[in-house]
Amino acid sequence: MIFFQKRTEGKAPPSPSSDLDVLTERAKSPDLPPHAREAALRELDRLSKTDPSVAEYSVGIGYLDFLLGLPWSAATQDRLDLASAGEVLSGRHFGLGQVKERVLEYLASRALRASSDFHILVVDDEDIARTNLEYVLKKEGYRVRGACNGLEALEEVRRWEFDLIVTDLKMDKMDGMQLLEEARKLSPSTQVMMVTGFATVDTAVQAMRQGAVYYLAKPVNLDELRATVAQLARGKAAPTVFRSPVLCFTGPPGTGKTSVGQAIAEALGRKFHRMSLAGLRDEAELRGHRRTYVGALPGRVLQSVHRLGVRNPVFMLDEMDKIGKDFRGDPAAVFLEMLDPEQNSQFVDNYLEVPFDLSQVLFIATVNDVRELSGPLLDRLEVVPFQGYTAAEKVQIALRHLLPRQLREHGLTHPYPDFTPPAVNAVVDGYTREAGVRNLDRELGRACRKLAKLRLEGEQPPSPITVDEALVPALLGPRRFVREAAGGEPRVGVATGLVYADHGGEIIFVEAIRMKGTGNITMTGSLGEVLCESGKTALSLVRSRAAELGIDPDAFMLEDLHVHIPAGSIPKEGSSAGLTLAMALASLYTGKALRRDVAMTGEITLTGQVLPVGGIREKILAAARAGARRVILPDGNRPEVQAMSGDETAGVEVVFVKTMFEALGLVVA
Repeated sequence: MIFFQKRTEGKAPPSPSSDLDVLTERAKSPDLPPHAREAALRELDRLSKTDPSVAEYSVGIGYLDFLLGLPWSAATQDRLDLASAGEVLSGRHFGLGQVKERVLEYLASRALRASSDFHILVVDDEDIARTNLEYVLKKEGYRVRGACNGLEALEEVRRWEFDLIVTDLKMDKMDGMQLLEEARKLSPSTQVMMVTGFATVDTAVQAMRQGAVYYLAKPVNLDELRATVAQLARGKAAPTVFRSPVLCFTGPPGTGKTSVGQAIAEALGRKFHRMSLAGLRDEAELRGHRRTYVGALPGRVLQSVHRLGVRNPVFMLDEMDKIGKDFRGDPAAVFLEMLDPEQNSQFVDNYLEVPFDLSQVLFIATVNDVRELSGPLLDRLEVVPFQGYTAAEKVQIALRHLLPRQLREHGLTHPYPDFTPPAVNAVVDGYTREAGVRNLDRELGRACRKLAKLRLEGEQPPSPITVDEALVPALLGPRRFVREAAGGEPRVGVATGLVYADHGGEIIFVEAIRMKGTGNITMTGSLGEVLCESGKTALSLVRSRAAELGIDPDAFMLEDLHVHIPAGSIPKEGSSAGLTLAMALASLYTGKALRRDVAMTGEITLTGQVLPVGGIREKILAAARAGARRVILPDGNRPEVQAMSGDETAGVEVVFVKTMFEALGLVVA
């Protein structure tokens, strides 16, 4: 029997020696920093003495491949065009005016810092020599200013930051050496070049020791001057380390934090990577495992940088507040080094064991609650709050962004159904309860799936269908949420309050009744500890001012008090209901009814002062949505309301108070 062996085409698999040869050539790359080249050569030397059949050999090959594959110098050029960035942000997001403005400010500061202009100060007491140098340098495209002596030069340095000072050595009032010393105190980053007609070896050495970068003799060789200045300018054009704080987007889910980070990467022209940190518990996932462990891997940070191939991507650290902590360490502690501009230029991964520069990475963190972050970590972040959307903003977001995408994904394009604004508003108001638009997107998808089924079954005519407010229940079923209405007849012991939850602002009704007893107080409604303390504070305040309010002091000892906030299945917490609790108790014991269309919020003290609280924008929107005519707010929140637009406060009268007694006169019927 004859066997025919099929001829294999192509090259034979590389031998172990050829692997080392390839890695040795890669280690000679000029882009590799000296410390990384030294580590690579040391590992190559060890592998050359190792038997290729042992496991350590393949581990070393993998280590070298990762080390040499990191983008030590590869970077994308930033596209710092504010007009283009503004178009990208506006095109992808509706609303979020303050967030967009903050992002554009951040990009503007980076654009100014990365400006390619090279500023030069020419100092010489000879007018002709100074004028000639200025002319030559301006012709090369540099920004040049002049000074006739050292004192005048120092005044210029105090007003401007120069990249280079070209100064004569011998001058009246202050010579070049003195100017060099004083200028470096005022601006340490400014470089100084000496020019003199009395050039000696001693003066050159002295100038270099004091910090001069170059020394030219008169008459000046213009070609040498141009070449030296051009070399210094190229050094400035290298990627700059920005020491601005890391942006931290905080706010409720579905408000666009992650997508704004993607828009920033698009506006800058950088690569984008999102790293979800939710549930992360092992510190080694971020910093890597040491190679002494079997199956050791680099950390997720350097793995992502290696995969992207550039050293300056936009890194989205998503859900940072949901990092876990157990016996394996605290992963959040890794970020203390990673996000600190003073340390991240020397970030060391346990697997790599060689410092890697992360200072060019633009880190953006997202959290839902900054209170979950540790103090040292929060200190390294610049918090940018994302507020909830108004109902009108949600309608526009749905019509401009969500609905077109949902219709395309469900094949409803020939022709497009026409969703009217009232129909979208009915979905927003009756089927979602959130600050963002994530659930709104889901409900619109449900409606589109229903329309797609009707179209395939032939129940929908081929002509464009109009989805109006009356058709929404047929597509989505009966509405699931009914918002409380601030209306009705005034009642004793019932006050209307404003709260802020994860789904936005809402109104609540605080109810209080009294009965025969021994002075006990009961508070129900799934209330938190802080809210219960606010109720006790309100009761103590009313009891201490019983004479002023016309209340019988014995009533507090002979009767029990029960305070309830409806919707008992929903947990409630916070101190902002203190004013509402005080109003309900004052009404109960004085017998005066309170207006239901007056909503209020504020923290109170035992002396009756009303302190400022948060979530004012969402609370005012909730009051207007519920039909309240007047909103009572702490006087400390006045600047925040004044910064709001007229559309956000339309339909309600906003009144500011400093004490509980001022508020009582405004809410009593």
